[in-house]
Amino acid sequence: MTHPKDIAPDSTAERVALWRALHLEVDAAPHVLEDDIGLKLLDPPDDWRERGDMSPFTQPFRASIVARARFIEDLVQAQTARGVRQYVILGAGLDSFAQRRVELAERLTIFEIDRPGPQEWKRRRLIALGYGVPDSLRFVPVDFEAGQSWREALLQSGFDPNAPAVVVSTGVSMYLTREANAATLREVASFAPGSTFAMTFLLPLSMADPAVRPGLEMAEKGARASGTPFISFFTPDEMMAFARENGFRDARHVGAQALTERYFANRSDGLRPPANAEELLVATT
Repeated sequence: MTHPKDIAPDSTAERVALWRALHLEVDAAPHVLEDDIGLKLLDPPDDWRERGDMSPFTQPFRASIVARARFIEDLVQAQTARGVRQYVILGAGLDSFAQRRVELAERLTIFEIDRPGPQEWKRRRLIALGYGVPDSLRFVPVDFEAGQSWREALLQSGFDPNAPAVVVSTGVSMYLTREANAATLREVASFAPGSTFAMTFLLPLSMADPAVRPGLEMAEKGARASGTPFISFFTPDEMMAFARENGFRDARHVGAQALTERYFANRSDGLRPPANAEELLVATT
């Protein structure tokens, strides 16, 4: 019998979904991302806003979460306009692209890869809330701990290996060994020409903006205590070289400054993602 804890989303996926909802409630307009679907799925107790990880202290991390999500959605939109028709989300968690961006989702086949328990929980919640699971949304359950190949599972779910795709992985790389990150890069680099991979990576904590370093150190401590320690850190130069070494034709770094200029210009509340914390690699095959 599966324990309920094995089925519910993990604490990281839950926090991300709540930060996205909190952005709508406490940050001034214009909102970088409008997403309260994860909140609806979770249906947390009324006092969720009083949680320690929802405090004003975590504002920069909330900004980082909405910035990376918006950047990726803009990237998917641009690639769809180019004719790409497959979107793969590694470690999908409570991602709600398919429910919010319906006009884009109708032009794509979206493959959400995640652990079987949390994914089944999400599927049931989507049905219970009336969103349903359209044929264009494919849930791809993968038991990583059992050594199951996500590429194989993807092919079994109808993925076309001869057509390009957008593949994304956010908030995952720091939990993986360098070898596991290299394996993921090599896997995606072997996708059809014209494919794009967007992945977040964590810079060494010593490089972080002093204002957010205590928060990152607390997160690192919490991750270690819960048995999912941060293992991998990369400088931007290391990550770009790492992507090329593992098969990508082209790789670029999207840092906090670029995201701030694009999504947080002229704000009155000072909301912006922290420098030198979690940033993005965008690589193409």
